[in-house]
Formats: sequence, structure tokens, C-alpha cells
Amino acid sequence: MEGALIVSVVFGSAVLILAIIAGTILLAIRMIKGRTSPKDRQDLADEARMVQEIYQGMSEIENRVESLETILLDKEKKDFKP
Repeated sequence: MEGALIVSVVFGSAVLILAIIAGTILLAIRMIKGRTSPKDRQDLADEARMVQEIYQGMSEIENRVESLETILLDKEKKDFKP
């Protein structure tokens, strides 16, 4: 009974080690090769487009905030003139 347990532990450990090694090799190959499938390229293009849209939106918001600051400062100047 103990012999079967030892054999199963050794065999299970060997299978686990082989799976970890294979997974590491596959991960390394994928990292070296990079994301090259057409779907991945399309996803990257979509992400780049979204980042550009966000950047443009932030620039517009910055301009609006600057305009509002100017309006408020001009109003304060008019209110505090003696």
C-alpha cells in the first residue's frame, strides 16, 4: 500500500514538473514571437484608436477649463474694481 502511494506521488510529481516546463517553454515562445494574429493586431489598433480619442478628449477638456478660468477671473476682476 505504501509502495503504491510512493509511486503515485513520484509519478504525479514528474507529470507536474513536465507540465510546468512545457508551460514555461510555451510562454517563452509566445513572449518572443509576440502577438501576431490578425485578431490581436486589430485589438491593438482598436486600443491605439481609443487612447488617441481619450487624448483628444482630454485636450478639449483642458481648453474648456482654461476658457472657464479666464471667464471667472475676468468676472472677479470686474467685481473687485474700486
